[in-house]
Amino acid sequence: MLGRPKFVLASGSPRRLSLLNQAGIEPDALRPADVDETPKRGELPRACANRLARAKADAALKSVQLDDELRGAFILAADTVVAVGRRILPKANLVDEAAQCLRLLSGRNHRVYTAICLVTPREAFRQRLVETRVRFKRLSEDDIQAYIGSGEWRGKAGGYAVQGIAGSFVVKMVGSYTNVVGLPLYETTTLLGGEGFPIRFGWLNTTTV
Repeated sequence: MLGRPKFVLASGSPRRLSLLNQAGIEPDALRPADVDETPKRGELPRACANRLARAKADAALKSVQLDDELRGAFILAADTVVAVGRRILPKANLVDEAAQCLRLLSGRNHRVYTAICLVTPREAFRQRLVETRVRFKRLSEDDIQAYIGSGEWRGKAGGYAVQGIAGSFVVKMVGSYTNVVGLPLYETTTLLGGEGFPIRFGWLNTTTV
């Protein structure tokens, strides 16, 4: 795009891309980072999210530095962690993992942390951490099995996608909804705008559905 700096999203997540598009921002490129997302032994949820977002931003920056078209772009990376107390729930890829997550979340409060890491054109790093508190209703075994059958949980932190069927499990939410989906839009656009990225550049071209 002409008229604004280049922008790279260091993620392959369709949810993060969709949220950015919702805010009127269209990345020039996607640079998903191949980062081991396993929490370190004893690592707290906040620290884990911050560390992984920075690692993804670092990896994307290395890729962008080798690309003449994208060099000097803004780079945005993010990592979302779902936690019950100090316990970090996995990004569920197996049925047993998802079922275990849902049983743990049933009738309880949990927290969703998303760390965002922005690399500026001058290669300065800016980070923010956003926390949302969520309470699920008590899930019956039928609820759990039917939700597993939907397949919506695959690859999702905590074994659920709040923007889908699991939205009906939420009794209460305190904080950012878009954070739970995977990218807190207020904090993201504020961070970008504060670093000089013209966040309203694409608004005139956005068609309201």
